[in-house]
Amino acid sequence: MPRKSAAKKVEEPSSDDVSAQSDVEMQDQQDQQDDKMSGFKKFGSQYNVDTPDYTDSDTNPNTTANSVAGDSAPADGRRRRAEEMNMRKSMYGKKAEGLRASKEDDTIRRFRYLLGLTDLFRHFIDTNPNPRIKEILAEIDRQDAEETKKSKASKVRKGGAAAERRRKTEQEEDAELVREEKHGGHNETVFRESPGFIKGGTMRDYQVAGLNWLISLHENGISGILADEMGLGKTLQTISFIGYLRYIAGITGPHLVAVPKSTLDNWKREFAKWCPEVNVLVLQGNKDDRADLIKERLVPDSFDVCITSYEMILREKSHLKKFAWEYIIIDEAHRIKNESSSLAQMVRAFNSRSRLLITGTPLQNNLHELWALLNFLLPDVFGDSAAFDDWFSQQNADSDAIVKQLHKVLRPFLLRRVKADVEKSLLPKKEINLYVGMSDMQVQWYKKILEKDIDAVNGGAGNKESKTRLLNIVMQLRKCCNHPYLFEGAEPGPPYTTDEHLVTNAAKMVMLDKLLKRMKAQGSRVLIFSQMSRVLDIMEDYSVMRGYQYCRIDGSTAHEDRIQAIDDYNKEGSEKFLFLLTTRAGGLGINLTSADIVVLFDSDWNPQADLQAMDRAHRIGQTKQVYVFRFVTEMAIEEKVLERAAQKLRLDQLVIQQGRTQQPAKNAASKDELLTMIQHGAEAVFKSKGPVGPAADGELADDDFDAVMRRGEEMTEKLNKRYETLGLDDLQKFTSDSTYEWNGETFQPRKKEVGISWINPSKRERKEQNYGIDSYYRKTLVTGGRTENKQPRIPRAPKQITIHDYQFFPERLAELQDKETAWYRKENNLKAPLPEGPDEDLETREADQQLAQQEIDDAEPLTEEEKAEKERLIEKGFPEWNKRDFQQFLNGSAKYGRTNYEGISEEVDGKDAEEIEAYAKVFWKKYKTLDNWQKHLGVIEEGELRVRQSEEKKRLIAKKISMYRMPLQQMQIKYTVSTTNKKVYTEEEDKFLVVMLHKYGVEGDLIYEKIRDEIRESPLFRFDWFFLSRTPQEIGRRCTTLISAIVRELGDGDLKNKNGKRGYEEEETEEEEEEQPKKKTKNGVKNKQLDTVKAKGSPASATPSRASSVATNGSATKGSATKGKGKGKKK
Repeated sequence: MPRKSAAKKVEEPSSDDVSAQSDVEMQDQQDQQDDKMSGFKKFGSQYNVDTPDYTDSDTNPNTTANSVAGDSAPADGRRRRAEEMNMRKSMYGKKAEGLRASKEDDTIRRFRYLLGLTDLFRHFIDTNPNPRIKEILAEIDRQDAEETKKSKASKVRKGGAAAERRRKTEQEEDAELVREEKHGGHNETVFRESPGFIKGGTMRDYQVAGLNWLISLHENGISGILADEMGLGKTLQTISFIGYLRYIAGITGPHLVAVPKSTLDNWKREFAKWCPEVNVLVLQGNKDDRADLIKERLVPDSFDVCITSYEMILREKSHLKKFAWEYIIIDEAHRIKNESSSLAQMVRAFNSRSRLLITGTPLQNNLHELWALLNFLLPDVFGDSAAFDDWFSQQNADSDAIVKQLHKVLRPFLLRRVKADVEKSLLPKKEINLYVGMSDMQVQWYKKILEKDIDAVNGGAGNKESKTRLLNIVMQLRKCCNHPYLFEGAEPGPPYTTDEHLVTNAAKMVMLDKLLKRMKAQGSRVLIFSQMSRVLDIMEDYSVMRGYQYCRIDGSTAHEDRIQAIDDYNKEGSEKFLFLLTTRAGGLGINLTSADIVVLFDSDWNPQADLQAMDRAHRIGQTKQVYVFRFVTEMAIEEKVLERAAQKLRLDQLVIQQGRTQQPAKNAASKDELLTMIQHGAEAVFKSKGPVGPAADGELADDDFDAVMRRGEEMTEKLNKRYETLGLDDLQKFTSDSTYEWNGETFQPRKKEVGISWINPSKRERKEQNYGIDSYYRKTLVTGGRTENKQPRIPRAPKQITIHDYQFFPERLAELQDKETAWYRKENNLKAPLPEGPDEDLETREADQQLAQQEIDDAEPLTEEEKAEKERLIEKGFPEWNKRDFQQFLNGSAKYGRTNYEGISEEVDGKDAEEIEAYAKVFWKKYKTLDNWQKHLGVIEEGELRVRQSEEKKRLIAKKISMYRMPLQQMQIKYTVSTTNKKVYTEEEDKFLVVMLHKYGVEGDLIYEKIRDEIRESPLFRFDWFFLSRTPQEIGRRCTTLISAIVRELGDGDLKNKNGKRGYEEEETEEEEEEQPKKKTKNGVKNKQLDTVKAKGSPASATPSRASSVATNGSATKGSATKGKGKGKKK
């Protein structure tokens, strides 16, 4: 039965469960009441009263303050909504209690199952300090001991094997059936083919096997990791499992699925395709959109599966953590590999029965990250990371034993399959490393980077160089290997042109250009990945130059544009040849099987990121042979980056594919390893006097290209074979020293060759400092050396001030400065520049240039009198005033009035009242000389109008208050008929608001926050929850309505009919104030009683409404009668 219908039914608890349920419900109610009352603890403690719980009756027009306090019976509508709220509380309380019971049963079944597999799990469970875990474990041991004892005793009595054949007693059989029923002795569900509830197609055999594995985890109370290789349909397997829970196990949810933002749309589409009946909620969007989704679907529990992004989990955690989730599913689970991250801590805090992790890369760096994933899945088993690490560190003597033992530990939790094993129709991808050289420009820049830090490159600085400094050098060298135009000043220009130099100045571009021409001719489509988005900028220029149509995705691409680009590339008959992607942004959750060529322009430090990128094309649905071409700059740092990646991949193979072992390699490169990478090939670069390596001279013939391809295949095969032979012990002993060995030859530089004899270092040694990525190299990475300039230097231009209209300088000053500038140009033979503008105005701009040049030719120097006059004119303006000061002056004049210099000075920073007065006098004399002076004047006059209106409002409120000796008791407010029929505030509340307006005024900061605090501190409203729960915005709207009523009553009409308009402000605010209570809900239930009052204009029952209670002391009655006569005449 769907949960919607189930939510309408309240089951009466049995007599045996009354006590337990009442305790749970009382605790739930107390927790909810504590949450609701958190904002009013000060109020309750001050008056020593118990503030009542909030119900929908507080927005009921038939409920008065006395009825809330309990003096009269609630209306039927209030009772019905209270019953619905209590029913919802009871339902959620039962859900939470049911989840707790299910989790305890799962724990017992889980421990029994795991301990039955291997006693290794006892070591990890024993480290859990939770006493309840120890009790469960002790009870399992006790039951097992009793069974063993009975079995031995039976053998003694019956003799040997006869005991095995004896009949069970009724009590023994009943006890065994109950135990099996409680602890998972039910029949297992196994699918032999694609389930019937999968509608959009047929699941493959290995996917059905994955579904059966997930079901077996669920039936044994275990959470797991679905770690199939990318492209094997992990999303479909997960959706089919949710379908099993819904249609077979009867568990409709709720389930939470956390995914990368880029895959939200894909998950939604997959659910609609494979399991369309599942009610899916995608929690995403801006703040207002999310608020609507939370109010209309999340809070009412109107969904089965909630799909959201990692960011939304952190932003909406207050709502999500209230649910009792059946399953929490995290896609790309390596996002929580750091157990200290905000996301990992938050999802651990969510209440759920089971959890499922989905990842194509279960191990990216080390075993501690693997422990973090296991800890998220089974915190009661893997609760102590130190115990996890210590257990394996004690096993160093026998590496084979570690692999076998750890394989036993992980076998129940992790399913890992690769395409080669399960997907026979998918051809294996062919990966080729293409080794290229460096162009002449690349060699020069590579040298400059090394020369800048020659002491660090040579290792002669000892321990002085910081790791950050080495990382900066590594990054700059990698940029140089990609393209020298990534450095400022490298690209020839201005003007900057898109020409062949874009290709010929980078060896990788030469190789890419040749490769793409071949791929285009054979009808292939290409994905190009790079670490750097600026490389993609160069690729875009290249694609335009060659006429290749392309799409692009990087980290700054919006979600909607990302989806559009993928759809454009994948649509039938698409003419897009290239797809340009950054490795990190484009490597997750994208299906691009319409492409069959993948180019890795550069390698990621983490080889798993490159694998993710390759599998965008090499996945289910691919019908062609996929080729992956990785560009590697030979005899440069990229060779070492590639070797390190191969080492990490070998670790993944040992740990994930064949078992588990301890970490044989560090997460990040050490200083020595970084230094090794930097030094690799450096000596050869310094010795070269031009381009080095394949494709370095800007050209690549067909024969040369074929030779590079063949050599790349051979080098790739050698590299793979080298690491395939490395075992566990080899990886443990694998240090940076061994990276000097390649193809049987040692490239480790000898100490005397690494010395300063490479390149003479700078003569002085600078102090160590922090190095930024761009600023560090900006001064050094410049083309060419400095040469002496033979031409005489042009003298400095005369000092002049920049004239702005708001500084009110005399016009004569601009004339003198122009004359001085013209003479300076004439003296130094500088021509008049051509004014900027469109090409169609070229003739006009050339004519203006000729006039300006004529002025220069006729220019004469300033006389001494003119120079003195210039200095005097400068003093007559306001050079110290800037644009910000001017804008603040306008705002201050609008806020306080044009003559309130003290008030304006509070708005203008750094200016006192005297300076404001001096400026204001000049301003009001010359304001018409300003650009847009009408706009500036309008701002001030509009502000002054508001000031006058505010003063008038304060005067009328003071007049209203002065009419009564005791305003709170005697004040009478004249309401309009529409306001009387629709308002929900009592007369006592309105009078209190008017008195507070008289106290605090009608304009200023935090006025309504202060009034709200006064309401909460006043004993008059200690039981009036409606009034106590109003927000400052709601109070402000009500105060505006009351001010309008007072102005209408006592004003002379000026405020209501200004500029021929009829009080639009009061009409608008009254409408807003009247609509607001209609939106007031409690747990999503609208106040239908209030709707009835608004529709009919009268109370819905005989009980006096909050609005009708205003008609006291004859005031409102008289007003209503008068209005009624008017209506009668109109009829």
